[in-house]
Amino acid sequence: MQGIDATLSRGADNILRLRWARGISITEADARLAMDQVNKLCAGESLPMLVDMATTKAVSRGARTVFGLPCSASRIALLGSSQVDKVIANFILGVSSLPCPTKFFTSEPAALGWLKER
Repeated sequence: MQGIDATLSRGADNILRLRWARGISITEADARLAMDQVNKLCAGESLPMLVDMATTKAVSRGARTVFGLPCSASRIALLGSSQVDKVIANFILGVSSLPCPTKFFTSEPAALGWLKER
């Protein structure tokens, strides 16, 4: 995505995939740009989203606030690979009031399975 260190795509399965760059510290501006791009890509639809946050260094308070705002994601699976990822995800899940069902996973197949549930 232009302007931030992340990629966003919509798969043939209609699941959005947001992949943050390795080692990123996500700022409020990063979060706003990402959510704007999610809403643009969805074009009025509500779709499930897989967020690969493996090796994310930090998520700012402002970014957590932005992630608490409604967007076009119907449910969000946070995918991480380490204990640090889990701590960051649990902090986001525990502190923020999130606008849609959101869970942390260390397995991409499990995350995708959960996203495909109705």
